[in-house]
Amino acid sequence: MATKRDYYQVLGIERTATVAEVRSAYRKLAARYHPDVNPGSHEAEEKFKELNEAHEVLSSPEKRPLYDQYGHDGAPQGFGGMGEGGFGDIVDMLFGGASGRGGVDRARQQATQGNDLRYDLEITLEEAAFGIQKTLHISRLDICNVCTGSGAKNGTTPQTCTGCGGAGQVRHVQNTILGSFATVAPCARCRGEGRIITDPCPICRGQGRMRQTADHSIDIPAGVDAGTRLVDPGQGDAGLRGGQRGDLYVIIYVQPHPQFTRRGVDLVHEVALTFAQATLGDTFEVPILGGSEKLSVPEGTQPGATFRLRGRGFPDVNTRSHDRGDQIVSIKLKIPTRLSDEQRRLIKELAVASGETLHPDERGLFNKVKDAFTHK
Repeated sequence: MATKRDYYQVLGIERTATVAEVRSAYRKLAARYHPDVNPGSHEAEEKFKELNEAHEVLSSPEKRPLYDQYGHDGAPQGFGGMGEGGFGDIVDMLFGGASGRGGVDRARQQATQGNDLRYDLEITLEEAAFGIQKTLHISRLDICNVCTGSGAKNGTTPQTCTGCGGAGQVRHVQNTILGSFATVAPCARCRGEGRIITDPCPICRGQGRMRQTADHSIDIPAGVDAGTRLVDPGQGDAGLRGGQRGDLYVIIYVQPHPQFTRRGVDLVHEVALTFAQATLGDTFEVPILGGSEKLSVPEGTQPGATFRLRGRGFPDVNTRSHDRGDQIVSIKLKIPTRLSDEQRRLIKELAVASGETLHPDERGLFNKVKDAFTHK
């Protein structure tokens, strides 16, 4: 007989995990191995059964301490000797659980929370800076508005499965020379649901839920950055058997901007000055998010110099402060690629007046191209 895996290993959690962490780990794994997602897969069915069993025990404040103390093998003989069922019978006897058919795992009978959903939302840099309300078009599972989630046709109700008595599982006891061993498996007749729908709803085909597209508004706070994850509770898939809805996770993507680069809460904008502007100083308009603002640079401004426009950046989305970052204006020099004779003469005169000695190539473009093809 196969040895049962440790329940904590089954859910991939530490032994110190809280009940909330137990349930969160269970939901993620159950969504992956649910029989509806893996039709016909015996391996997925067994893993789903194992997950349900681990979740039922580790999320129970009564059952978990017993499991931590005695494991799968049940209590020692001094505790009373539970005979054939081991751990399951200990719990059944002490806490009133149903023995025989039901076992300790009734996760399929219980209300099941719906799956969480992910929505990737692309916004502009301006929208990220100032915040905006967006309408999302979400495809999700909603409660069938005809059968209101029962899965049964109007005027009918689901029937309790006679194969498992509504437990969703059946227990098999095997006697060996080492003692009696009990195993629990999903009921084959009702597929672990504990009930059978003889006359399914024609709209949702007995599922109790149906996929629909819903419009949902969400507020994007000012200051969000690419990769920000916003959580909107209760906007995911509808649950089963009255279970809560899952949550909606909105992942933010920010479009690149042709003029600005974000650096934390600051914005960076490059301005190319002419030689005259950088040398003599100038006042001019620079773009900011949502408009423009005047900037004055002093004479002798060097390439690489920076100037700050206070409060023209982003707010810190992680604080309640209304302060915003700055816009950093970075200066670079714009060198002309073609000069008129007059411009060339004046620049030479400036160089001479500055004490510079220049050795420009006076041959012209035609001779340069000719030399490039004839040079050996």
